[in-house]
Amino acid sequence: MLALKLLLVPGFLLLISLAGRRWGPEVAGWLAGFPVLTGPILFLLALEYGAPFTSSAATVSLAAVFCAVAYILTYARVCARRSPGLSMLSGLTNWCIAALLLTSFAPTLPASLTIALLTLVLAPKFFPRLSAPVSTAGIPRWELPLRMLAGAGLTLAVTSLAAAIGPSWSGVFAVFPVVAIVLSVFSHRTSGPAFAVILLKAMVRGLYATTSFCIALAMLLPRQSVAVSFLAATAVAVAVQWALISRLRRS
Repeated sequence: MLALKLLLVPGFLLLISLAGRRWGPEVAGWLAGFPVLTGPILFLLALEYGAPFTSSAATVSLAAVFCAVAYILTYARVCARRSPGLSMLSGLTNWCIAALLLTSFAPTLPASLTIALLTLVLAPKFFPRLSAPVSTAGIPRWELPLRMLAGAGLTLAVTSLAAAIGPSWSGVFAVFPVVAIVLSVFSHRTSGPAFAVILLKAMVRGLYATTSFCIALAMLLPRQSVAVSFLAATAVAVAVQWALISRLRRS
């Protein structure tokens, strides 16, 4: 499991970074919505605490899409006039506020689904429109290993926290925006705020994959084995992600 933590998210960040360099920020953002951190965290919780605990955590994870988007949208609105560091700090502040608000009550599955869908439908309307051209500057060679190292460190910290707290906060941390943090900061620094905003806006659309994964898991775990539930939820997320990418390619 340690190898999974150290390799999965950093490897995914490498692929997204290369995709962004090859096809642009929109493709990278859509790919970044896949539950590459959410899935492993919830799977570890299922192995350690069982299906009922993980089903409750997955229900909260579904609503916690709101918290992830709070970071994404805040960063996008601040980055045009602030540095990557200050933009990240602003985003994390709003993530904490959203997480505290969400954990102040126990959302049901229908309520969590409503929160997630409303968030994903409404959030794109609040992204800024930047007139600056999108930079096509390449990623320095030294930066790719640094992105992967940052992703590994954040993943270890988040998974350690998720394993030590109750289902509500475990569910929230399962959707902690590790990939969004790494990509927003490094893309902003390397390619400018316009690139970062396009990537983050596409990431919101990509989060439909995470949403579908969480709702499938929350519904299946009380009725199926852990293995079947996770395989089916992953298949649903892959199908949704494939549909999103196909739509992007057609447009």
